[in-house]
Amino acid sequence: MTDLFSHPWFSGLFGDAEAQGIWSAERSLTHMLAFEAAYSRGLGAIGKIPANQADAAAAWIEQSAPGMDTLRAGTIADGLPVPALVQALRSDAGPLAPAIHTGTTSQDVMDTALALTLRETTNLLQARLSRLSEVLGDLSEKFGGRQIMGRTRMQVALPVSVGHRIETWRDPLRSYHQTLSDLRPRVECVQLAGPVGDGQTIGPSLHDLAKHIADALGLYVTDQSWHTTRDRVVEYADLLSHISGSLGKMGQDICLMAQQGVDEIRLSGGGTSSAMPHKQNPILAELLVTLARFNAVQVSGMHHAMVHEQERSGSAWALEWMILPTMAQTTARSLAAATTLCTQIISIGATPD
Repeated sequence: MTDLFSHPWFSGLFGDAEAQGIWSAERSLTHMLAFEAAYSRGLGAIGKIPANQADAAAAWIEQSAPGMDTLRAGTIADGLPVPALVQALRSDAGPLAPAIHTGTTSQDVMDTALALTLRETTNLLQARLSRLSEVLGDLSEKFGGRQIMGRTRMQVALPVSVGHRIETWRDPLRSYHQTLSDLRPRVECVQLAGPVGDGQTIGPSLHDLAKHIADALGLYVTDQSWHTTRDRVVEYADLLSHISGSLGKMGQDICLMAQQGVDEIRLSGGGTSSAMPHKQNPILAELLVTLARFNAVQVSGMHHAMVHEQERSGSAWALEWMILPTMAQTTARSLAAATTLCTQIISIGATPD
């Protein structure tokens, strides 16, 4: 079985086309080419090469599109796609070749592409957090004054308002929205540190060149290389797990509230059973629990991916590539599913006398 995010039928439940597009190979290649073009222009801006040569090299890069087969073969040989990408860009560039990639390194390219991907991911997640918060607010306004039985340790406790229960779902969303904004200057950063992370191949103009690239790409500048210091990326992964975890709590509550005999919530569009036609299964609520638990498992792998040896790691870095895109797509799907689930709520709690 292939992964459920792209599986022919399971992707209908687990997949998220918008998030998948953001993390696609095609989009990543666009970002890598954008870095290379901005880098060449930056070399001209700081006087490393003539400005006209820099502009011509950038224009050459922008119209180049190495085939995926080329990048695949290069990744098999080199462990990553950038050497093949650079070779393809330089091969027919003639006198422009020295203005392409000289002084930078593969990780600068890929990490800056990651920063651009995280910016798009944050835009998507914040939009979805805001929408879900609005939908929950509408539910609270409509049903918040009703009563349901509060339960502690899954046993009957004391009555609480529907509004109280909804607020436990809604409140974390506001802090997550703000935390995503706070993380932008830490993760949406140009990576420009050269082969061993100290910028020696670029020289004293390193900061000026980084600033030029940052301005061109709409990113931030950091004074510290993060080639092997991945705490900021792990912070982002932690937040992804927090978001999906809170949505999993909401999904678990709704599953329990929808149980026959409890009947504290009524949903439209429930899933059917092949053997028991009387059932209406809370599919999206269950999905939220599954996605929360999946991300909780993945985030430990991201902490393992922090352990880089010396100035660059092949194994730790590659582990990050395996995990982070899936976590981001899981979180995006969680938010979309939660919003759809909330629109399926017909009633919560008993109608007041």
